[in-house]
Amino acid sequence: MGAIEKEQFQAIVQFIEEIDFGSLHITIHNGQITQIERTEKKRFENVKKQKVK
Repeated sequence: MGAIEKEQFQAIVQFIEEIDFGSLHITIHNGQITQIERTEKKRFENVKKQKVK
């Protein structure tokens, strides 16, 4: 198992701090982090639907 680089650790922490709703996907190849992907979701408050004329 490889050691995590400081830059990688900082990127992971930053992504976690910035996401309100979503996921963080970390890809590891041969024991090393090769890619970090984040998916964010935008949630809206329940708003009554209004008909558009």
